[in-house]
Amino acid sequence: MIVDDITDFAAAVPPMTAIAGLDLGDKTIGVAVSDSFRSVATPLETIRRKKFGLDAARLQEILAARSIGGVILGLPRNMDGSEGPRCQSTRAFARNFSRLWDGPIGFWDERLSTVAAERALLEADTSRKRRAEVIDHVAASYILQGVLDRMRHLGGA
Repeated sequence: MIVDDITDFAAAVPPMTAIAGLDLGDKTIGVAVSDSFRSVATPLETIRRKKFGLDAARLQEILAARSIGGVILGLPRNMDGSEGPRCQSTRAFARNFSRLWDGPIGFWDERLSTVAAERALLEADTSRKRRAEVIDHVAASYILQGVLDRMRHLGGA
């Protein structure tokens, strides 16, 4: 089930289940997960994209292993708020993945999440090589933390 509104997403996620956040890129998928109390987003891993079936299978393994109740996809809007080809690609991924997974799938505006993740890694004095390895799942954690904070504000966490 794909949900556009975060309030509807919060209502659709089963209680006391974790949420996964995804940062979809052309070559990678950054994955972050929350705890079951939905208070903290933790970077988990970066999946190297191959074919949709293989990517989806790996995501399903993660969701099953961690008893994930909902998935948030970062929606890469343009700076003016409009949606371009990257948003269409993200929505297509959500449609395809919803055929394979029954839980709620929502979207979160991810503008500047990668910038924030890069800044945090620079402040932590992370090497360029290490930043390249972790940037995607750190960006996913920024996306997911935004959702968790909003859900807490809504009283839906």
